[in-house]
Amino acid sequence: MIIITHPYIINANSLACQGGIGGPIIILKFRFWENVSMSTGRDLRSFDEFRRIISALRGPDGCPWDKEQTHESLKRFLLEECYETLEALDEGAPARLCEELGDVLLQILLHAQIAAEAGEFSMDDVIEGIALKLIRRHPHVFGDVKVGSAADVVQNWEALKRHERGEGESLLASVPPSMPALAYSQAIQRRAAQAGFDWKDISGVLDKVKEELEELKAATDEKKRLHEFGDVLFAVVNAGRWLGVDCEEALRLSNARFYHRFRYIEEAAAARGVSVRDLSFEDLNTLWEEAKTELRS
Repeated sequence: MIIITHPYIINANSLACQGGIGGPIIILKFRFWENVSMSTGRDLRSFDEFRRIISALRGPDGCPWDKEQTHESLKRFLLEECYETLEALDEGAPARLCEELGDVLLQILLHAQIAAEAGEFSMDDVIEGIALKLIRRHPHVFGDVKVGSAADVVQNWEALKRHERGEGESLLASVPPSMPALAYSQAIQRRAAQAGFDWKDISGVLDKVKEELEELKAATDEKKRLHEFGDVLFAVVNAGRWLGVDCEEALRLSNARFYHRFRYIEEAAAARGVSVRDLSFEDLNTLWEEAKTELRS
């Protein structure tokens, strides 16, 4: 018989048994964290204590999974946790947001711990670096520079970034190409506009969108359609920038609306005892309009 106390199963107080190689395995599911602070004297609200926990997870007697992680293997988890945090923000759910921010913080600490073990940098270096950057880029708070508006702050921020980059480096160089394509497009177009490469007013921007759509219609093969469709997206992103719209956010919210409306259609079809595939386009469109009304209210 193998007895395992499983600290990662935290939503049950029951005792579960299952068979396995070498005899039955008993997994004790328990809410162990409730008394950790009192039994160990640990201050679980302390950042230093959290750092010690991360260090222990990767230490000699730590968790096998945590010990084998690398910067590369953790990349997808960092991305997933960021998207889950965005979802919590969209939901307006403070409790979930609190949890997801903790998950993002875990990823940051894991990367810092891996770097510290390799002698590259520590969490102290990370904190010092961002603290210095904030002080350096806020001379109106920590220095003698005077600003009259948030726009002045942004202008100073960009000027300081240009100074930090040095002469000769592209204005676009610091925008990570690995960003989602819409966000990247908006970021590089914003940088170009700050250098004066921009339309005089939004009418020129909207005319460009129409022009690119006409070129897409005229495309005669797959390669040209791919090229022209990209130009349409690029022009639409520029229109979003002019309108003050975060294009990535706008599409993400539109995707969410589509998802919830289509789920409404699926549930309505199921209530009729049929599949979505059994409904005509007219029936589907009627349910779509109904979903728009119901989910808006």
